[in-house]
Amino acid sequence: MERSRLAVLILMIVVAGLLLIGCGSASEPPERAAGSPPLTSPRAGTSPGPRLPNVELVDDPLDVPYVPTPTEVVARMLTMAGVNKNDLLYDLGSGDGRIVITAAREYGARGIGYDLNPKRIKESNENARKAGVENQVKFIQKDLFEANLKGATVVTLYLLPEVNLRLKPKLLRELRPGTRIVSHNYDMGDWKAEAVEQLNVRGTAHYIYFWTVPEKSGADK
Repeated sequence: MERSRLAVLILMIVVAGLLLIGCGSASEPPERAAGSPPLTSPRAGTSPGPRLPNVELVDDPLDVPYVPTPTEVVARMLTMAGVNKNDLLYDLGSGDGRIVITAAREYGARGIGYDLNPKRIKESNENARKAGVENQVKFIQKDLFEANLKGATVVTLYLLPEVNLRLKPKLLRELRPGTRIVSHNYDMGDWKAEAVEQLNVRGTAHYIYFWTVPEKSGADK
């Protein structure tokens, strides 16, 4: 009798252990292989534009780290600038080319992007080809302070505050009066923006600043 009770007790302990192991494995998510992407839900309500791949946020020690502009912000920047098929848009620090490509694809504009990173230039050209606008856009590997801004009617920026301030004299000197400038997140110090908008994207506030290049004074001509 004692042996029967002992056998039943051991069996109960084994069954209980198996049940605990099963519960634990059901409640914990499976481990991801090293280097695999995080599990994310699909984006909802994104603005029209080219479907671009996810990219690194920072991969080179440049003056301006690469942080992609959300497609919703790109769409609003182009709307604020009133981009149309007659425009020549310059994006200074163009990254993967999404602003230039969206302007060409959605509005028929021509565009030029300047970026120092050869990887970004290669990526931009590939994205332009996939979007079918490679004949409307050009990407140049060059320091944005050496960019030739001749003919620009719209200039877009997503730089750092100190870079915007360094760039301001070049913009005012080289751009024609009436040229529209749009900057993501950062202003230009004492050059007050004509319009500022806030856009919330997945819980993050983004700011868009808009200027028009003024008529040159007699001393500046």
